[in-house]
Amino acid sequence: MSKKIVMLVGNDHSSYAMYNALKKEYSIMNVILEESKSKKEFIKRRIKKLGLIKVIGQVLFQKLVVPFLNKECKARIAEIIKINHLKFTDFEKNKLIKVPSVNSDICIKALQEINPDIVIVNGTRIISKIVLNSIKGTFINTHAGFTPLYRGIHGAYWSKVNKDGYCGVSVHLVDPGIDTGGILYQGLIETKSEDNFVSYTYLQLAKGIELIKYAINDLMEDNHKIITNRLDSKFWTHPTIWFYLKHRIINKVK
Repeated sequence: MSKKIVMLVGNDHSSYAMYNALKKEYSIMNVILEESKSKKEFIKRRIKKLGLIKVIGQVLFQKLVVPFLNKECKARIAEIIKINHLKFTDFEKNKLIKVPSVNSDICIKALQEINPDIVIVNGTRIISKIVLNSIKGTFINTHAGFTPLYRGIHGAYWSKVNKDGYCGVSVHLVDPGIDTGGILYQGLIETKSEDNFVSYTYLQLAKGIELIKYAINDLMEDNHKIITNRLDSKFWTHPTIWFYLKHRIINKVK
């Protein structure tokens, strides 16, 4: 008996690439798309958690450095997209369901009406326990970091800074924590000298698509297994502008 699959995604380029890659091999019933987060509210919460000075440094990095990094590795990004056949065309309108948040009653209702066996998560808010328990289906997510050592964001960059060799991707079950669910698959990415903070994410996207197909196939056959490693659990966020420049100049980490 075939499994019903839906995608639960945020409005991010990786969600489009994931959808376009998976729809070639699997029947995706619906794509549930949550509205973009309020940047103002997001920054307010970050200031409360990390402090004003650090958040200012993070915002300056995003506004001043990231545009330069995009230009610096433009050719490399195009190469990664071509080699891995990544496509970023829009979702099919007849399959699209828009919700204000993955944790909204509207989202829960949509999930319950579809009643999928597999929910592929990408680029959403942290999903609440209420949503995860609202259906019997299995929620899986592709994380751009080697968990549990690189929970949070920019796992490839932080691995480069730490020079530990765990520059990779994880596919895991989704639980109410932040990238803490049981690991299904993990893999490392191979970088070149021309890669930087931005292009790492495209390499991780390509590897993540490869790995999540393995996970979907296992779930389709009711044969998924959780793997473990002995890595410490750590959470990472955006670098500040001064941190990035220091490590770029001194340690040559782009």
